[in-house]
Amino acid sequence: MQNKYKNCQSCGMPFKYDPEQGGSQKDGTKSNKYCSFCYEKGKFLNPEIDTAKKMQVFCIQKMKEDGMNGIIAWIFTRGIPKLERWQK
Repeated sequence: MQNKYKNCQSCGMPFKYDPEQGGSQKDGTKSNKYCSFCYEKGKFLNPEIDTAKKMQVFCIQKMKEDGMNGIIAWIFTRGIPKLERWQK
């Protein structure tokens, strides 16, 4: 059985803010590790984002587009390198 995470292990977004409550596996089951903005049908939606740094830049930009202050967005992304997807 997989662990149940409170946050996406790719972008760090809390699952409570994911309208789908998680991405999907190849077989259509819910992913409890990755959100629907990052992961669908067993694949990451933005394959060009292949490092924690790129994910941080991407997330900051998205949050700023949604009206968030850039400094707050930066603070929210500081934990991304510690997420499971980015561990080597």
